[in-house]
Amino acid sequence: MKKLKLEELERASLSEYKAKEKLDVVVVLDDIRSGMNVGSVFRSCDCFGLSKIMLCGITPQPPHKEIFKTAIGAQHSVDWQYHEDILPLLVELKEQGYKVIGVEQTTDSIRLKDLSLKANDKIAVVMGNEVNGLSDRILDTLDQAVELEQFGTKHSLNVSVCAGIVFWQLGQLLR
Repeated sequence: MKKLKLEELERASLSEYKAKEKLDVVVVLDDIRSGMNVGSVFRSCDCFGLSKIMLCGITPQPPHKEIFKTAIGAQHSVDWQYHEDILPLLVELKEQGYKVIGVEQTTDSIRLKDLSLKANDKIAVVMGNEVNGLSDRILDTLDQAVELEQFGTKHSLNVSVCAGIVFWQLGQLLR
């Protein structure tokens, strides 16, 4: 066994990746404080072939030093937009046929592993602030809330770690 060199991984070039069909998953980041978390989410979206990121509220946007540090170029491969207010964006996504899934611990949330989707579903997955989570004002807009089962003393994961787990599961359900 030997580690593969970057050139042996046979990854798509930026232009090849941009032309590739992506999963119809829009990631909505609302009031994320850390540019490093945002950059990590860009990188995970690239990894799992998700279609777009919507940055809302105080969420940093490229060009941003901390995003560049963790995205390692994924800010160029993943399409993104900025929206000052998340609420009209979620209403618009629903009108476009997206199922809006919030990642949050709520009275009605289900475990991520129990989420059921069809291969052609259009999904908008919403992740909120590192401390406060999703804003209460958008909860009624969600079609579903999911949470990750946890077995330790902490009540949450870092948002970028959580995003990677959620994106992997969405890929399993939608491919």
